[in-house]
Amino acid sequence: MDGGAAARIARLAVPATGARVVEIGAGTGALTSALLALGADVTALDVDPEMLAILRGRPDLARASVVGADALAFDYARWAGSTPWVATGNLPYNIATPLMLLLADAPQPPERVVVMIQRDVADRLAARPGTAAYGSLTVAIGLRMTVERAFSVNPAQFYPRPKVNSAVVVLRPHGHPPVDVRDRAHFERVVRGAFAYRRKTVANALALSLAVPRERITDALRTLGLRPEIRGEALDLATFAALADALAG
Repeated sequence: MDGGAAARIARLAVPATGARVVEIGAGTGALTSALLALGADVTALDVDPEMLAILRGRPDLARASVVGADALAFDYARWAGSTPWVATGNLPYNIATPLMLLLADAPQPPERVVVMIQRDVADRLAARPGTAAYGSLTVAIGLRMTVERAFSVNPAQFYPRPKVNSAVVVLRPHGHPPVDVRDRAHFERVVRGAFAYRRKTVANALALSLAVPRERITDALRTLGLRPEIRGEALDLATFAALADALAG
């Protein structure tokens, strides 16, 4: 990414001088440099040996701790300890979703996650019920964190120029859960199941994905005042929580 985009991301990621920041996928160090310029205590992760050599060979990045590590396997809890921290980076498409969920579920989650991701993933994170982009990722992240779309990034701001548009999002853990969920694992099975067959109604999708009798699902929907023909994209976070609880017994 170019220096302008890196500087904007850094300003969102660094709350104060001395902030502890883990940068995921540091690449050639554009964002690393911008974070250091704001006085951050930076640990830069990358898995590519060539990128690691570039990072370690740049004198201006000497204050950063450069670590060769897979972001999905890195021990964030051990690294952070009890110190508040921030996660940032330009996330590869193939790890963006599992990594954001991994960070959100950390024993001590980051105070904020400021990441550049493909625009379609940003659309899904910030989607509203009833829209095409709304899905299981929207609900899963919404249970854990608030989502703010910060700005879009044009492909011309990268070299080599990618074929996709990107966006920067800021995720912050909820101070208090937005809804009560009795059984998190069951809730997430219900959410995934409801979107597993997007052309089907919630009743049909859950009957197939969870092997629950359709009549039981339609009874639960009616108890919540919902039509049996409703589809998953029409249910908001609170309704999914109520439906999961209704089907848990």
